[in-house]
Amino acid sequence: MASDIEISKSVILFDGYCNLCNSQVNSILRFDYKKFFYFSNLDSSFSKKVIKENKVESLEGNTIILYHNNKIIIKSNAAIKIAYLLGGFFKIFIIFKILPNFIRDGIYDVISRNRYRWFGKSDSCYIPKKEILDRFIND
Repeated sequence: MASDIEISKSVILFDGYCNLCNSQVNSILRFDYKKFFYFSNLDSSFSKKVIKENKVESLEGNTIILYHNNKIIIKSNAAIKIAYLLGGFFKIFIIFKILPNFIRDGIYDVISRNRYRWFGKSDSCYIPKKEILDRFIND
């Protein structure tokens, strides 16, 4: 399915064991009325291929990566871009772009480092419901 993804779609690569990440995926699914986003666990072959092809040096601190227009967007920039692409009320999060990247990513890194402790970790990877299975790349 990975090769079937339209260029007009974006893929969110996420940590399927992280409860915070899984709740974010569920929220995005709930508000993504245009079905713009696809999802792929960071452990999937699709995600590994995208990460390798785009020379992402480390997944350290990257709990959500946005693959948009054949480019990788990471950390706070990914979160802001996802919110903006969701549209509607979520576009307001673009205001965080006024903060310097090192501050935004610093906050992102603190949350990322502590995500399992604060929000918990699943014993198994995120399993989508049958009705949304077509939005996930699991190869």
